Amino acid sequence: MPLIEYVRPDRFVAGTVGPPGQRTFFLQAEQGPRVTSVSLEKQQVQVLAERVEELLEEVPASSAADPEDNAPLSAPIDDEFRVSTLSLTWDGEQQAVIIECYDAEVELEPDLEGEGVIEVTPPDTNVLKVSLSASAAREFVRRSLAMVAQGRPPCPFCGGPLDPTGHICPRANGYKR
Repeated sequence: MPLIEYVRPDRFVAGTVGPPGQRTFFLQAEQGPRVTSVSLEKQQVQVLAERVEELLEEVPASSAADPEDNAPLSAPIDDEFRVSTLSLTWDGEQQAVIIECYDAEVELEPDLEGEGVIEVTPPDTNVLKVSLSASAAREFVRRSLAMVAQGRPPCPFCGGPLDPTGHICPRANGYKR
């Protein structure tokens, strides 16, 4: 299993390339000259940011946040792989949020004692593992949620994204508004 690991990177951000409606979403980790980018869906970015925010509310971590990072993604943006599964944990000993990105579906199976579950990862799965301080994780959440909100506005009837030219709304029997 190829593992790409960053422990307290200089930067870990979500970013996009392209105009709203045609954006490609990326997670990017940087440490010194080393940069790793992985692509994923908008919904994955949103859910990850929301879950990190919930996690930080539950754990005993400082409420400070790193300085705002609104800089663009570092170029060139060559994704290592497309994210299929995300994993999120809190390491109380390290006081760190651990985010793992897999390019394959990770299955959960009961452990031998039947008391919990274990993750079963297919062989040759690519993994990006990033360990963030609570303050870096808070900045990741802020930037990610702001970026997701910058997309196309939702249709007031169906909730689907509105294109500048309108859209065919299923709630309006397929008519453009």
